[in-house]
Amino acid sequence: MKRTAIQTDFAHVTTWVFDLDNTLYPPEVRLFDQIERRMTAYVMRTLGIPEEAADRLRADYWRLYGTTLAGLMQEHRIDPVPYLKDVHDISFDQLRPDEGLMAAIARLPGRRIVYTNGSAPYAERVLAARGLRQAFDAIYGVEHADFRPKPDQAAFETVFARDGIDPARAAMFEDDVRNLAAPHRMGMRTVLVAPEAQPAPHIDHHTDDLGTFLARLVL
Repeated sequence: MKRTAIQTDFAHVTTWVFDLDNTLYPPEVRLFDQIERRMTAYVMRTLGIPEEAADRLRADYWRLYGTTLAGLMQEHRIDPVPYLKDVHDISFDQLRPDEGLMAAIARLPGRRIVYTNGSAPYAERVLAARGLRQAFDAIYGVEHADFRPKPDQAAFETVFARDGIDPARAAMFEDDVRNLAAPHRMGMRTVLVAPEAQPAPHIDHHTDDLGTFLARLVL
């Protein structure tokens, strides 16, 4: 059977790297809303500031540093371990298994990993709730990048070195446009997983349906 154009575009890929939040589950689940509320509460308690100021700081650090955690570590020297445990202590009741997505990921040839700015234990729980854990060979959290977050290229390089990934033979799936810039520079095929396309020179493909997109990649 002759390859399609999109199959040809991914024919060299031997490692498939997936972000977690709003990538491996639908954004309308709004799981991250719970995390943001816990982040704000943590900032309030730790810095002793009102809720409105804490919420503003949470958002400002996300924009400036890539994650709220990175900003708190840089500006206030907080310990990342208890922070990550606290903010990821959320309910997963809204998540449902996705057999179609599981099958599409499992069919991808080569190594399949999750790399998230959250923690690896949190990712494990999300994947279990989605019925996707068995599709992946490894899970990496921000702790595996020495707590440096995406979009920092050094964070990608640290995780990829741990896993032995050759970026020139890998693809990255992400919901955050800025987190695809470094992978693109490193030679990866990049896919934005989001409800709407956001044209940028470092975005190779866009999809609003990850399972359907992945199913098109395999002969």
